[in-house]
Amino acid sequence: MKISLTSLFVDDQRAALAFYTEVLGFKKRHDIPLGENFWLTVESPEVVDGPELLLEPAGHPAVKPYRDALMEDGIPLAQFSVNDIEAEYARLTSRGVVFTQPPTDIGTAFVAVLNDTCGNLIQLIEMKPNWNDADAS
Repeated sequence: MKISLTSLFVDDQRAALAFYTEVLGFKKRHDIPLGENFWLTVESPEVVDGPELLLEPAGHPAVKPYRDALMEDGIPLAQFSVNDIEAEYARLTSRGVVFTQPPTDIGTAFVAVLNDTCGNLIQLIEMKPNWNDADAS
């Protein structure tokens, strides 16, 4: 079993597509009209046939209070791995991305949190070189 698709609620699918492709650097995989919305997915250009991220419309009534609570508490809704968090932080801030947490050493990794402009906080993580799951036990 493997993860092939996960979704992220977004306020505006077209704005989200622009942010996730033009700013973060993901590739558009699917853009299929479904009534007023779209089956709109992006994927990492670094992973061939890797998992897709569905940019899902946030129209369901349960979504707003859920995301508002996460945003208010500073809790990221998703996490993306990076190889060099300082380089990503510099690249993304130069593109106008707002970070709610700059790169921070948390022991086993470095993390940073950004606002995706679509209603979500996203955490970036760079694992430290000699850390693995066996070290956690």
